[in-house]
Parts: sequence; structure tokens; C-alpha cells
Amino acid sequence: MLLDKLNIIKERFDEVSKLIIEPEIISDQKKYIKLNREYKELNLIMVKRDEYLALLSNKKEAQEIISEEKDLEMLAMAKEELENAILKLDGLKEEIRLMLIPKDPDDAKNVVMEFRAGTGGDEASIFAGDLFRLYTKFCDQKGWKTSVVDMSEGTSGGFKEIIIDISGENVYGTLKYESGVHRVQRVPQTETQGRVHTSAATVMVLPEAEDVDIQLDMSEIRIERTTSTGPGGQSVNTTYSAIKLHHEPTGMIISCQDQKSSHKNLEKAMKVLRSRLYDMEMEKKLASDSEKRKSMVSSGDRSAKIRTYNYPQGRVTDHRIGLTLYDLNKIMDGDIQKFIDEIQLHENTEKLKQSES
Repeated sequence: MLLDKLNIIKERFDEVSKLIIEPEIISDQKKYIKLNREYKELNLIMVKRDEYLALLSNKKEAQEIISEEKDLEMLAMAKEELENAILKLDGLKEEIRLMLIPKDPDDAKNVVMEFRAGTGGDEASIFAGDLFRLYTKFCDQKGWKTSVVDMSEGTSGGFKEIIIDISGENVYGTLKYESGVHRVQRVPQTETQGRVHTSAATVMVLPEAEDVDIQLDMSEIRIERTTSTGPGGQSVNTTYSAIKLHHEPTGMIISCQDQKSSHKNLEKAMKVLRSRLYDMEMEKKLASDSEKRKSMVSSGDRSAKIRTYNYPQGRVTDHRIGLTLYDLNKIMDGDIQKFIDEIQLHENTEKLKQSES
């Protein structure tokens, strides 16, 4: 029964409420942040529980009046109150059921986001740059902090590859379905005959792995220090501050030259390496759970075409949920919340069906 579930959650909420004011918890930042996050999530459910209890009380009171009252005016008012309570309860139950869907523990994490030019030559690099700007603007709107880890510029603008890290509230939970192939249809600047070309760029969204998620064996990592290349001040390009990590077991190579400090570049490169290794582990787990993979909007398949940006018609289509929006300019300026909301709704509905079957 829904009320039984809510009462169990109330017990946990009361427990967390006491824990977060204990001195030993406050002094342990990791525990405090984790419990504070849980407190905020549980508090949202508690607000809905209070609404639910109030409506149940209204419903019961109206039913009692109807069963005992003789006055016609009072009866009419009670019947109206009962109808309102039942209507509101139906909507609230659905809202609470969605809130009770088990959360992905990674949702609260920061992310490493990678943009890579795909098919389409110079135009693909330009589009990768367009996507980088789109998501950077979206992050600004959310109040999240973005920082470039590494970049490789295209020959005619844009980027062959650019890696950024993003920190803020519920970043992975918001961006995780953006992974995949993004396709653009437009007339390239280099096209003399006005023909529409199709190009693509790949977006990867990786949850930022912590030390507890991935234990790195430093004996398996070769660290190469070089001078930075590309744009930068004199101190960036003349000191050995750029870092290149070679992860021997996987053959993975991670570069970072964004910071003037070798130590900071190493820290950023290690963050990307941990996140990629963590993503590989999650992919293995997902591959072993075929039912979960089938139900997901995005299975993390990097080759899956997820969205098309059609410039001649001014539209953007998400192929996973069949949603088309005719507002390309605003979307390229970072207005992608509608897509995110609809994808999350679709995903939560699927999860709800599974949990109740």
C-alpha cells in the first residue's frame, strides 16, 4: 500500500534528520554531503506525504458527512469536497509513485562530457563546436560550473575533440541521456552550390568517478610531461605542464594541458581516466542485464543516432521518443530542457511499469 511505503520512508527521513546534526557527521564532509543530499530528496517526498494525508483526511470527513447528514446543502458541499479529494488523490498518487522509483546513485554526480567530430570532415568539427557551445550555455542557465580539460581544434573552426568537466547539482541525472550521435543537416560555409550536407558529432556523458568507485593502480599508469601546444600564454607553452596519461591495461591515453600547473593538469587527467574506466564497468553491468538495457531510452550505445538538427526546416528531432521541436535557434542557444523533461518522463514511465509488473 502506498501509505505503508510512505511511512517507511518517514522513518528513514527522521533518522537522517537526526544524523545530519551530529558533530561527528558534520566533521566528515563526505558523509555530511551524502546525508544532506538524501535529506533533501526525502524531504520532497515528505511534503507530498503531508499533502496525501491531508487529502485522505478530507475524503474521510466528507464520506462521514454524506453518511450522516440530512441537510441537503451540507450534503451537496460534502459531495463536492469528496469529488475534489478523489480527483486530487489520483493525481498525487501518480506523482508519488514516480518519486518512489529507485534513483540511479550516479544521478547526483558531476560529469565529464566529451564532444568528438564524426563523419563530415570540417563541417563535423564545426558542429562539434556548436554542440560544445549549446551545452555550455545550458550549463550556465542551470548555474553549473564548466571547465575545459583538453581540446583539439578543427582545421576550419570548431573542434576535432573537446573534453569538459561539469559540476553542480544533479548534473549526471540531467545530462545522462544526451550521450550518442548528434546529426546536423545544413549547407556548409564551404559549399558553393548551396547543397545541404549531413554531418555528425558524438557526445559522451560520463559520471565523474571518485576514488571509492575506481581504485587506480599507479604502477599501470605512465605519466608523460610535455610543453603545451596551441593557444596559451608564455608560461603555458614553455614549461612542462601538459600531462599525458598512458593506461597500460586498456591502452587508453588521456591528455590535459588546460592549466598552467602540472599538478592541476594531472588531477584533471586522472579524473577523466577514472570516469572512463567507471563508464566501462557500468557498460559491462548493463550488458549483463538485457531487460534493463532494453527498457532504457538510451542504452549508452555510442553509435546510436539520437538527435537530428535540421537547419533548412528549423527543426530538431529526438529519434528515441519521436519528439520534434521547431525552434532550432533557441535550442542551439542551450534551450534543451523540453527534450530532457520528455525523455525523463518516458524513462520514468517505463521504470514504473517494470516496478509494478
